[in-house]
Amino acid sequence: MSTPALQPARGTHDLIGDEFRRHQQVIDAARHIASLYGFEEWATPVFEDTRVFSRSLGDTSDVVTKEMYTFTDRGGESVTLRPENTAGVCRALVSNGLTQSNLPRKVFYAGPMFRYERPQKGRYRQFHQIGIEVLGAAEPLADAEVIACGWHIQQELGISEGTVLEVNTLGDRPSREAYRAALVEYFTAHKDRLSEDSRMRLEKNPLRILDSKDRNDQALMAGAPTIHQYLTPEAAAFYDGLRRHLDAFKVPYRENPRIVRGLDYYNHTAFEFVTDRLGAQGTVMGGGRYDGLVEQMGGPNTPSVGWAAGVERLSLLLEAAGLTPAAPRAVAVIPVGEAAEAAAISLLQLLRGAGLVAEMAYRGNLKRRMERANRIKAAAALILGDDELAKGVVVVRNLDDGTQAEVPLDGVIAALAETEVDGAMEATLAAQMEGELEAMMEAEDEAPPPPRKRR
Repeated sequence: MSTPALQPARGTHDLIGDEFRRHQQVIDAARHIASLYGFEEWATPVFEDTRVFSRSLGDTSDVVTKEMYTFTDRGGESVTLRPENTAGVCRALVSNGLTQSNLPRKVFYAGPMFRYERPQKGRYRQFHQIGIEVLGAAEPLADAEVIACGWHIQQELGISEGTVLEVNTLGDRPSREAYRAALVEYFTAHKDRLSEDSRMRLEKNPLRILDSKDRNDQALMAGAPTIHQYLTPEAAAFYDGLRRHLDAFKVPYRENPRIVRGLDYYNHTAFEFVTDRLGAQGTVMGGGRYDGLVEQMGGPNTPSVGWAAGVERLSLLLEAAGLTPAAPRAVAVIPVGEAAEAAAISLLQLLRGAGLVAEMAYRGNLKRRMERANRIKAAAALILGDDELAKGVVVVRNLDDGTQAEVPLDGVIAALAETEVDGAMEATLAAQMEGELEAMMEAEDEAPPPPRKRR
């Protein structure tokens, strides 16, 4: 009985081929655009002391109560696979003694995150995020620039059409306290209609009810008060500054007073880029301001703002828009006979040293190696046999249109660059070489196999 084939763990998946290239394109584009805005890349551990997340995310958040991968290691320490990276970046700022110098720090990150939740399209238990954080900036201009950078990344990827920026304010502490009291009064009057989770949140953090996905809860939200009537003059001025700066950055947006984000550490700005092209998974990028988070890590008060985006969801938008990046096309080096193999290896490395993708099949006669070159969609084949070695040339065959020519070995890089492997070589010479190639294949097929050596 054969052993059953192992599969990826539930909620994980392999990145192969086109999917990997889309995934990498998202990260590369984000890294490039973030660098233009002055962000430096940090990498934090994929697991942290559990307190990094239990302190920062809030004991009423779904992440802490339901979704964290937490375990006790062999030393008896409680550690957690990171469910998000903002808390880890803030911890790194404190741990590395960076809270008192060169602020603000502008940080970009990319990497895997882990949450135990129901897998669905665009949502996995191991997923990947890109994100940026500005640590140590209290001005609404920082919030607007962070958002503008996210918008710029979407434009760079070619997926900005069809995504919409929604913004809201969560106000300052006095604003939220007044708003909290109003929400408690409203939802208490409808407590019997709230979901079990929202009844628990009503006691601890009623703003989180606005983030509920329960249909009955969402129906109640239509009549709930919004924060705007409870904003202090200072909070209202901050929100006005954000919108003014977004206009200056020319980032289109609409206001959504129901955005609160899913984590407890946000204040003032909250925002999401949303789309209707991914079904239920409509948020592709989201974040806001979190002025107290560094302090929770043991550092000083450090006002900060940032966002995170799911690489899988951005990759799905690339796929839907038909923007999957093409795999780089190789040049296939094809030796004919054992004598040509050493020279072919030298040619192979010469091409790679010049920055060209180059491959050589490990075995097979001319015909089989040509078949492999076609299977891997190579742009050209460089054919090298005894005759070519004697003349110091190589046959360059364009595999798109079949044209080919002899080129001096020391000029093959220049020849590929000049012609862009596009069949620009003379047709008369190509016809002559076509006949020679067919003759080489026929002769190789008819030749008897070499005798086997006795052991």
